[in-house]
Amino acid sequence: MVKKSRGFIQLEWECPQCGSRNPGPVGSCENCGAPQPDDVEFVAPSERKFVEDEKSLEHAKAGADIVCAFCGTRNPATNEVCSQCGADLDEGKRRKAGEEVRQREAATIVHCPNCEAENKSTDTHCQQCGAPLAGTSLKSAPVPQAVKSRPKTSPKAKKSKTPFIIGAILLLLLCCVAGLVFFVLSPSETLTGTVSDVRWETSVDVQAEREVHYSNERGNPPADAYNVDCHTDSEEVCTEKTVDQGNGYAEVVQDCHTETEQFCSYDVTEWQVVETLTRSGDDYSPFYAEASLSADERLGNNDLNLFVTFSTEKGLLDYTPSDLSEYQQYRVGSDWTLKLNRLGGIVSVAP
Repeated sequence: MVKKSRGFIQLEWECPQCGSRNPGPVGSCENCGAPQPDDVEFVAPSERKFVEDEKSLEHAKAGADIVCAFCGTRNPATNEVCSQCGADLDEGKRRKAGEEVRQREAATIVHCPNCEAENKSTDTHCQQCGAPLAGTSLKSAPVPQAVKSRPKTSPKAKKSKTPFIIGAILLLLLCCVAGLVFFVLSPSETLTGTVSDVRWETSVDVQAEREVHYSNERGNPPADAYNVDCHTDSEEVCTEKTVDQGNGYAEVVQDCHTETEQFCSYDVTEWQVVETLTRSGDDYSPFYAEASLSADERLGNNDLNLFVTFSTEKGLLDYTPSDLSEYQQYRVGSDWTLKLNRLGGIVSVAP
Protein backbone atom coordinates (compact mmCIF):
# COMPACT_ATOMS: atom_id res chain seq x y z
CA MET A 1 0.00 0.00 0.00
CA VAL A 2 1.42 3.38 -1.05
CA LYS A 3 0.22 6.62 0.50
CA LYS A 4 0.07 9.75 -1.64
CA SER A 5 -0.74 13.26 -0.49
CA ARG A 6 -2.89 15.37 -2.79
CA GLY A 7 -2.57 18.45 -0.62
CA PHE A 8 -4.28 20.24 2.28
CA ILE A 9 -7.72 21.84 2.60
CA GLN A 10 -9.15 24.23 5.17
CA LEU A 11 -11.89 22.77 7.35
CA GLU A 12 -14.94 24.35 9.03
CA TRP A 13 -16.50 24.19 12.47
CA GLU A 14 -19.96 25.09 13.75
CA CYS A 15 -20.34 27.41 16.72
CA PRO A 16 -22.31 25.63 19.47
CA GLN A 17 -23.70 29.00 20.63
CA CYS A 18 -25.16 30.46 17.42
CA GLY A 19 -24.77 27.71 14.80
CA SER A 20 -22.59 29.82 12.51
CA ARG A 21 -19.93 28.15 10.39
CA ASN A 22 -16.36 29.33 10.82
CA PRO A 23 -13.00 28.62 9.12
CA GLY A 24 -11.14 25.79 10.86
CA PRO A 25 -8.07 27.77 11.97
CA VAL A 26 -10.18 30.57 13.59
CA GLY A 27 -10.14 30.22 17.39
CA SER A 28 -13.41 32.06 18.11
CA CYS A 29 -16.76 32.43 16.35
CA GLU A 30 -16.73 35.24 13.82
CA ASN A 31 -20.41 35.92 14.54
CA CYS A 32 -20.84 35.80 18.33
CA GLY A 33 -17.26 35.61 19.62
CA ALA A 34 -17.72 32.27 21.44
CA PRO A 35 -14.43 30.33 21.73
CA GLN A 36 -13.89 27.27 19.60
CA PRO A 37 -14.46 24.24 21.87
CA ASP A 38 -11.50 21.94 22.52
CA ASP A 39 -13.57 18.96 21.32
CA VAL A 40 -14.99 20.73 18.24
CA GLU A 41 -15.75 18.54 15.25
CA PHE A 42 -14.13 19.81 12.08
CA VAL A 43 -15.90 19.09 8.78
CA ALA A 44 -14.78 19.42 5.16
CA PRO A 45 -16.60 22.05 3.07
CA SER A 46 -18.76 20.83 0.21
CA GLU A 47 -16.60 22.72 -2.30
CA ARG A 48 -13.10 21.50 -1.62
CA LYS A 49 -10.24 23.86 -2.45
CA PHE A 50 -6.60 22.99 -1.87
CA VAL A 51 -4.54 25.43 0.21
CA GLU A 52 -1.98 27.33 -1.87
CA ASP A 53 -1.07 30.26 0.41
CA GLU A 54 2.41 29.60 1.83
CA LYS A 55 1.63 30.74 5.38
CA SER A 56 -1.57 28.67 5.56
CA LEU A 57 0.21 25.70 4.00
CA GLU A 58 2.97 25.91 6.62
CA HIS A 59 0.35 25.95 9.39
CA ALA A 60 -1.45 22.96 7.82
CA LYS A 61 1.74 20.87 7.58
CA ALA A 62 2.93 21.73 11.10
CA GLY A 63 0.63 19.22 12.80
CA ALA A 64 -1.88 19.42 15.64
CA ASP A 65 -2.19 22.68 17.59
CA ILE A 66 -1.11 22.74 21.26
CA VAL A 67 -3.45 23.95 24.02
CA CYS A 68 -1.54 25.78 26.75
CA ALA A 69 -1.74 23.95 30.08
CA PHE A 70 -1.82 27.24 32.04
CA CYS A 71 -4.19 29.57 30.17
CA GLY A 72 -5.92 27.27 27.66
CA THR A 73 -4.82 29.27 24.63
CA ARG A 74 -4.55 27.34 21.40
CA ASN A 75 -1.10 27.64 19.79
CA PRO A 76 0.33 26.47 16.46
CA ALA A 77 2.44 23.30 16.64
CA THR A 78 5.56 25.30 15.78
CA ASN A 79 5.30 27.46 18.94
CA GLU A 80 7.57 26.59 21.87
CA VAL A 81 5.95 29.02 24.32
CA CYS A 82 2.34 30.16 24.63
CA SER A 83 1.52 33.23 22.56
CA GLN A 84 -0.85 34.42 25.31
CA CYS A 85 0.94 33.85 28.62
CA GLY A 86 4.48 32.83 27.59
CA ALA A 87 4.31 29.47 29.38
CA ASP A 88 6.40 26.55 28.15
CA LEU A 89 4.22 24.43 25.83
CA ASP A 90 5.96 21.18 26.82
CA GLU A 91 3.18 20.81 29.40
CA GLY A 92 0.49 21.58 26.81
CA LYS A 93 -1.89 19.11 25.23
CA ARG A 94 -2.02 18.52 21.50
CA ARG A 95 -5.43 18.58 19.85
CA LYS A 96 -6.90 15.34 18.52
CA ALA A 97 -5.80 14.52 14.96
CA GLY A 98 -5.63 11.65 12.48
CA GLU A 99 -9.33 10.85 12.15
CA GLU A 100 -11.15 10.91 8.83
CA VAL A 101 -13.25 14.05 8.37
CA ARG A 102 -16.85 14.08 7.25
CA GLN A 103 -17.87 16.25 4.32
CA ARG A 104 -20.83 18.53 3.81
CA GLU A 105 -23.35 17.77 1.08
CA ALA A 106 -22.99 19.40 -2.33
CA ALA A 107 -24.04 23.03 -2.42
CA THR A 108 -27.80 23.64 -2.46
CA ILE A 109 -30.09 26.58 -1.82
CA VAL A 110 -30.89 27.39 1.83
CA HIS A 111 -33.10 30.13 3.22
CA CYS A 112 -31.84 32.65 5.72
CA PRO A 113 -33.62 32.15 9.08
CA ASN A 114 -33.70 35.95 9.50
CA CYS A 115 -34.89 37.34 6.13
CA GLU A 116 -35.75 34.17 4.13
CA ALA A 117 -33.36 35.20 1.34
CA GLU A 118 -31.91 32.41 -0.78
CA ASN A 119 -28.25 31.55 -0.23
CA LYS A 120 -25.89 28.80 -1.25
CA SER A 121 -25.38 26.21 1.46
CA THR A 122 -21.65 26.96 1.19
CA ASP A 123 -22.23 30.53 2.42
CA THR A 124 -21.53 31.12 6.09
CA HIS A 125 -23.52 34.39 6.24
CA CYS A 126 -26.63 35.61 4.41
CA GLN A 127 -25.69 37.55 1.28
CA GLN A 128 -28.65 39.91 1.83
CA CYS A 129 -28.80 40.70 5.55
CA GLY A 130 -25.51 39.25 6.87
CA ALA A 131 -27.16 36.94 9.41
CA PRO A 132 -25.26 33.71 10.19
CA LEU A 133 -26.42 30.60 8.36
CA ALA A 134 -26.62 27.38 10.32
CA GLY A 135 -24.60 24.32 9.27
CA THR A 136 -25.97 22.09 6.53
CA SER A 137 -26.15 18.31 6.60
CA LEU A 138 -23.10 16.08 6.18
CA LYS A 139 -22.41 13.12 3.94
CA SER A 140 -21.98 9.72 5.53
CA ALA A 141 -18.39 8.76 6.26
CA PRO A 142 -16.63 5.88 8.02
CA VAL A 143 -17.08 7.32 11.49
CA PRO A 144 -18.82 5.88 14.59
CA GLN A 145 -22.60 5.75 14.39
CA ALA A 146 -22.90 8.04 17.41
CA VAL A 147 -21.10 10.77 15.45
CA LYS A 148 -23.00 10.08 12.25
CA SER A 149 -26.34 10.64 13.94
CA ARG A 150 -25.27 13.79 15.84
CA PRO A 151 -28.22 16.26 15.83
CA LYS A 152 -27.86 19.66 14.18
CA THR A 153 -27.26 22.59 16.50
CA SER A 154 -29.61 25.00 14.79
CA PRO A 155 -33.27 24.59 15.65
CA LYS A 156 -34.25 26.58 12.57
CA ALA A 157 -32.54 24.28 10.05
CA LYS A 158 -35.18 22.89 7.71
CA LYS A 159 -35.17 19.24 6.74
CA SER A 160 -35.55 18.66 3.01
CA LYS A 161 -38.69 16.83 1.95
CA THR A 162 -37.34 16.09 -1.54
CA PRO A 163 -36.35 12.42 -0.87
CA PHE A 164 -39.82 11.68 0.53
CA ILE A 165 -41.51 13.34 -2.46
CA ILE A 166 -39.33 11.40 -4.93
CA GLY A 167 -40.03 8.16 -3.06
CA ALA A 168 -43.77 8.81 -3.09
CA ILE A 169 -43.71 9.55 -6.84
CA LEU A 170 -41.75 6.35 -7.58
CA LEU A 171 -44.14 4.29 -5.45
CA LEU A 172 -47.13 5.83 -7.24
CA LEU A 173 -45.60 5.07 -10.65
CA LEU A 174 -44.88 1.49 -9.60
CA CYS A 175 -48.48 1.03 -8.46
CA CYS A 176 -49.76 2.52 -11.73
CA VAL A 177 -47.60 0.18 -13.82
CA ALA A 178 -48.65 -2.87 -11.78
CA GLY A 179 -52.29 -1.84 -12.05
CA LEU A 180 -52.00 -1.32 -15.81
CA VAL A 181 -50.40 -4.74 -16.32
CA PHE A 182 -53.08 -6.40 -14.20
CA PHE A 183 -55.82 -4.47 -16.05
CA VAL A 184 -54.51 -5.40 -19.51
CA LEU A 185 -53.66 -9.06 -18.88
CA SER A 186 -56.53 -10.10 -16.60
CA PRO A 187 -59.48 -11.97 -18.21
CA SER A 188 -62.00 -9.52 -19.64
CA GLU A 189 -64.07 -11.51 -22.13
CA THR A 190 -65.38 -15.05 -22.55
CA LEU A 191 -66.35 -16.60 -25.89
CA THR A 192 -66.65 -19.97 -27.61
CA GLY A 193 -63.91 -21.22 -29.91
CA THR A 194 -63.85 -24.21 -32.26
CA VAL A 195 -60.57 -25.99 -32.91
CA SER A 196 -59.82 -25.41 -36.58
CA ASP A 197 -56.18 -26.45 -36.76
CA VAL A 198 -53.42 -28.09 -34.73
CA ARG A 199 -49.73 -28.33 -35.54
CA TRP A 200 -46.44 -29.26 -33.95
CA GLU A 201 -42.77 -28.59 -34.61
CA THR A 202 -39.75 -30.49 -33.27
CA SER A 203 -36.05 -29.83 -33.49
CA VAL A 204 -32.94 -31.70 -32.38
CA ASP A 205 -29.35 -30.45 -32.43
CA VAL A 206 -26.45 -32.46 -33.77
CA GLN A 207 -23.16 -31.59 -32.09
CA ALA A 208 -19.57 -32.28 -33.04
CA GLU A 209 -16.24 -31.50 -31.43
CA ARG A 210 -14.76 -28.40 -32.97
CA GLU A 211 -11.79 -26.17 -32.24
CA VAL A 212 -12.89 -22.85 -30.70
CA HIS A 213 -10.60 -19.85 -30.26
CA TYR A 214 -10.95 -17.51 -27.28
CA SER A 215 -9.21 -14.13 -27.18
CA ASN A 216 -8.26 -12.05 -24.11
CA GLU A 217 -10.32 -14.07 -21.65
CA ARG A 218 -10.01 -12.97 -18.02
CA GLY A 219 -8.40 -15.44 -15.58
CA ASN A 220 -6.70 -18.79 -16.09
CA PRO A 221 -7.31 -20.84 -19.25
CA PRO A 222 -9.04 -24.27 -18.98
CA ALA A 223 -6.83 -27.24 -18.20
CA ASP A 224 -7.37 -28.73 -21.68
CA ALA A 225 -6.60 -25.49 -23.56
CA TYR A 226 -3.74 -25.34 -26.06
CA ASN A 227 -1.94 -22.63 -28.06
CA VAL A 228 -2.14 -20.61 -24.84
CA ASP A 229 -0.85 -17.02 -24.82
CA CYS A 230 -1.28 -15.07 -21.54
CA HIS A 231 -0.35 -11.59 -20.39
CA THR A 232 -0.87 -9.61 -17.19
CA ASP A 233 -2.38 -6.13 -17.00
CA SER A 234 -1.70 -3.91 -14.00
CA GLU A 235 -3.81 -1.04 -12.72
CA GLU A 236 -3.27 1.36 -9.84
CA VAL A 237 -6.35 1.56 -7.60
CA CYS A 238 -6.62 4.38 -5.06
CA THR A 239 -9.01 5.22 -2.24
CA GLU A 240 -9.11 8.78 -0.93
CA LYS A 241 -9.42 9.99 2.67
CA THR A 242 -9.57 13.46 4.22
CA VAL A 243 -7.51 13.27 7.44
CA ASP A 244 -7.90 15.84 10.26
CA GLN A 245 -4.59 17.50 11.16
CA GLY A 246 -5.88 18.91 14.46
CA ASN A 247 -5.23 22.51 13.42
CA GLY A 248 -8.26 23.42 11.32
CA TYR A 249 -6.82 21.83 8.20
CA ALA A 250 -6.98 18.35 6.71
CA GLU A 251 -4.69 16.42 4.41
CA VAL A 252 -6.26 14.69 1.41
CA VAL A 253 -4.50 11.33 1.27
CA GLN A 254 -4.73 8.53 -1.27
CA ASP A 255 -4.04 4.91 -0.32
CA CYS A 256 -2.96 3.25 -3.56
CA HIS A 257 -2.18 -0.33 -4.48
CA THR A 258 -1.57 -2.16 -7.73
CA GLU A 259 -4.05 -4.76 -8.92
CA THR A 260 -2.94 -7.26 -11.54
CA GLU A 261 -5.14 -9.48 -13.67
CA GLN A 262 -4.31 -12.17 -16.18
CA PHE A 263 -5.79 -12.32 -19.69
CA CYS A 264 -5.31 -15.30 -21.99
CA SER A 265 -5.94 -16.25 -25.60
CA TYR A 266 -6.18 -19.97 -26.34
CA ASP A 267 -7.80 -22.75 -28.36
CA VAL A 268 -9.98 -25.45 -26.87
CA THR A 269 -12.03 -28.32 -28.28
CA GLU A 270 -15.74 -28.02 -27.47
CA TRP A 271 -19.02 -29.55 -28.54
CA GLN A 272 -20.65 -27.24 -31.09
CA VAL A 273 -23.99 -27.42 -32.93
CA VAL A 274 -23.25 -28.35 -36.53
CA GLU A 275 -26.81 -29.13 -37.64
CA THR A 276 -30.39 -28.77 -36.40
CA LEU A 277 -32.89 -31.35 -37.67
CA THR A 278 -36.55 -30.27 -37.72
CA ARG A 279 -39.88 -32.00 -38.26
CA SER A 280 -43.45 -30.70 -38.27
CA GLY A 281 -46.99 -32.05 -38.55
CA ASP A 282 -50.69 -31.40 -38.09
CA ASP A 283 -51.62 -34.52 -36.10
CA TYR A 284 -51.39 -35.51 -32.43
CA SER A 285 -48.21 -37.64 -32.51
CA PRO A 286 -45.15 -35.41 -32.78
CA PHE A 287 -41.76 -37.08 -33.30
CA TYR A 288 -38.12 -36.11 -33.64
CA ALA A 289 -35.95 -36.58 -36.68
CA GLU A 290 -33.59 -39.53 -36.60
CA ALA A 291 -29.98 -38.48 -37.00
CA SER A 292 -27.19 -40.52 -38.54
CA LEU A 293 -24.25 -39.67 -36.31
CA SER A 294 -20.60 -40.07 -37.15
CA ALA A 295 -18.03 -41.17 -34.58
CA ASP A 296 -17.27 -37.60 -33.43
CA GLU A 297 -20.92 -36.45 -33.22
CA ARG A 298 -23.65 -36.61 -30.58
CA LEU A 299 -27.25 -35.43 -30.06
CA GLY A 300 -27.69 -32.12 -28.25
CA ASN A 301 -30.77 -30.22 -27.10
CA ASN A 302 -34.20 -31.02 -28.45
CA ASP A 303 -37.30 -28.84 -28.50
CA LEU A 304 -41.05 -29.33 -28.96
CA ASN A 305 -43.47 -26.52 -29.90
CA LEU A 306 -47.24 -27.02 -29.93
CA PHE A 307 -49.92 -24.78 -31.48
CA VAL A 308 -53.73 -24.77 -31.56
CA THR A 309 -55.89 -22.43 -33.66
CA PHE A 310 -59.44 -21.62 -32.56
CA SER A 311 -62.10 -20.22 -34.86
CA THR A 312 -64.21 -17.61 -33.05
CA GLU A 313 -66.59 -14.78 -33.78
CA LYS A 314 -63.54 -12.51 -33.48
CA GLY A 315 -61.65 -14.50 -36.09
CA LEU A 316 -58.81 -17.01 -35.71
CA LEU A 317 -56.99 -17.06 -32.36
CA ASP A 318 -53.76 -18.96 -31.70
CA TYR A 319 -53.01 -20.72 -28.43
CA THR A 320 -49.93 -22.53 -27.09
CA PRO A 321 -50.65 -25.58 -24.86
CA SER A 322 -48.37 -26.15 -21.90
CA ASP A 323 -47.58 -29.80 -22.72
CA LEU A 324 -48.34 -32.69 -25.07
CA SER A 325 -51.09 -34.06 -22.84
CA GLU A 326 -53.04 -30.81 -23.04
CA TYR A 327 -52.38 -30.50 -26.78
CA GLN A 328 -53.89 -33.92 -27.51
CA GLN A 329 -57.21 -32.84 -25.95
CA TYR A 330 -57.89 -30.24 -28.63
CA ARG A 331 -59.47 -32.34 -31.34
CA VAL A 332 -60.29 -30.55 -34.57
CA GLY A 333 -63.98 -29.55 -34.55
CA SER A 334 -64.37 -29.57 -30.75
CA ASP A 335 -65.74 -26.51 -28.92
CA TRP A 336 -64.03 -24.80 -25.97
CA THR A 337 -64.68 -21.84 -23.72
CA LEU A 338 -61.97 -19.20 -24.13
CA LYS A 339 -61.14 -16.38 -21.76
CA LEU A 340 -59.40 -13.39 -23.37
CA ASN A 341 -57.47 -10.49 -21.91
CA ARG A 342 -57.91 -6.89 -23.07
CA LEU A 343 -55.27 -7.39 -25.74
CA GLY A 344 -57.27 -10.21 -27.30
CA GLY A 345 -54.91 -12.99 -26.19
CA ILE A 346 -56.16 -16.29 -24.79
CA VAL A 347 -55.69 -16.45 -21.01
CA SER A 348 -57.28 -19.85 -20.35
CA VAL A 349 -59.18 -22.65 -22.12
CA ALA A 350 -61.94 -24.77 -20.58
CA PRO A 351 -64.29 -27.45 -21.95
